[in-house]
Amino acid sequence: MLRVEKYAAPELRNTPSIRRLSLPFEIRQKRRFRAILEDGSEAAIFLSRGSNLADGDVLEADDGTLIRIVAAPERVLYITASSSHALTRAAYHLGNRHIPVELGNGYLKLENDPVIKELLLRLGMQVLEAHLPFQPEAGAYGAGHTHDSDPEGERQQAQELFHAHYGPDPSADEPAPATHTENEPRSPEHS
Repeated sequence: MLRVEKYAAPELRNTPSIRRLSLPFEIRQKRRFRAILEDGSEAAIFLSRGSNLADGDVLEADDGTLIRIVAAPERVLYITASSSHALTRAAYHLGNRHIPVELGNGYLKLENDPVIKELLLRLGMQVLEAHLPFQPEAGAYGAGHTHDSDPEGERQQAQELFHAHYGPDPSADEPAPATHTENEPRSPEHS
């Protein structure tokens, strides 16, 4: 079994003999899992905290084997609209619900959900159930590995602006700072 703990160096991305691992979005969000590569070999993936795999990422196994991540086709809703304003309105409502969305030129793609499908139909969207690869936006302030799918470095720029304004991220291992002092009045349920 291949043991994978790291991303491959960028210069190795175009090596001709890269094996392929096709994964749905749900699994690509995990940092530890076992999987079967397209050639039938088994791999154990152990990535660092905050890692999310994206279509096109290349991993390197302990033995030097390179593995390209491929977004597997899965059940999705493919959304189009009569105007860019209508599609933007749908994107707003989806974002307001923190739903992972893939943004495309004239379309939105999201995981198949009958409740969300009904919402989109009520908003006047054209909704097609399809079996397609799904690669939603990572989010500007999300933690984790930066992908080659962000060549302009937009995610990094957004994080730098966030940290410049709000300060560095507190470590998840450290206790959160107190939000009040002992002398401040508290609500009855917190007394």
